[in-house]
Amino acid sequence: MPTIGWFEILIVVAIAIIVLGPKDFPVMLRKVGSWIGTAKKHINNLQSEVSNIDIETDNIEKKEDKKDES
Repeated sequence: MPTIGWFEILIVVAIAIIVLGPKDFPVMLRKVGSWIGTAKKHINNLQSEVSNIDIETDNIEKKEDKKDES
């Protein structure tokens, strides 16, 4: 998988400033940052729900094992 270095990021930023203009570039950065933050929040919620399901499943299996042993 290719990696992105600082030079490539600098080129993308320079092109974005040229295309969007210096006034709209900070606005675009805020929007992209907001989108990334929202995406991270949704991913973290999904991960916590999956781990809660896993914990609940383990607890149910332990209860069933205790019933079987009795």
